[in-house]
Amino acid sequence: MTNSAKSAARTATNSRALEILARTGFAVLGLLHILIGAIAIGLVGGSGESADQSGALSELASKPGGIVVIWLVAIGLFALTLWQIAQVFLLHEPDPKKKWGRRVSELGKGIAYGAVGATALTFALGGSSSSSNSSQSLSAKLLASPGGVVLLVIVGLVVAGIGVAFVVQGVLKKFEKHLVIPAGTTGKVVRGLGIGGYVAKGIALFVVGVLFVVAAVTADPEKASGLDGALKALIDLPFGKVILVAVGIGLIAYGLFCAARARWAKL
Repeated sequence: MTNSAKSAARTATNSRALEILARTGFAVLGLLHILIGAIAIGLVGGSGESADQSGALSELASKPGGIVVIWLVAIGLFALTLWQIAQVFLLHEPDPKKKWGRRVSELGKGIAYGAVGATALTFALGGSSSSSNSSQSLSAKLLASPGGVVLLVIVGLVVAGIGVAFVVQGVLKKFEKHLVIPAGTTGKVVRGLGIGGYVAKGIALFVVGVLFVVAAVTADPEKASGLDGALKALIDLPFGKVILVAVGIGLIAYGLFCAARARWAKL
């Protein structure tokens, strides 16, 4: 990394304004996950809403003053994206292999935050977006390209792998290194939310990855229906409704953890 890039990244992360906006980003990310979790639980009763970022943003847009909140979501997530990408240049890791692995991980998080921010911006400007349709469109394009089946399988395995990583981080409480966890009962609650939230999100992402692989194997892009399709697919499992409610509660827990991270994150 060049010295100028590191200097720019350091200047960005030392900005008080960016820190406030990045913490806002964690807070609004938490809000979206709480809404997604609530929609997921509603699916058990036959709700037709999309249990993903698009569904959460649509829910916000339907409320009085919702557009203002969506603008805050977009601004907060773009700020969080900028802060996250800055970490790519400022990582301290003596092992070169681990350093590049962590850089890829930090960059991936930044891209994910930016993608959700872009979706929020679309809603803020009066448009609409469907995460499910986006996943199916991506799958269709990959399947139509040379070697597309292999590429789609790789995409699915990567997403499933990220899901497994979330579960591991939750079980081993690796998320603690990103926060200054308060003492006492509050700290125990934050840890509990982190464990349940990371495991639930990991399960959801794992199913999303599996659906990408199924889409590749069956050459049917409609199988790759994103988070909404993954959560709805849980209903078809044995005790599926119970599992879906548990995952929905877990996603709400993850949302509350993100809100706690907005307060106690190491930035």
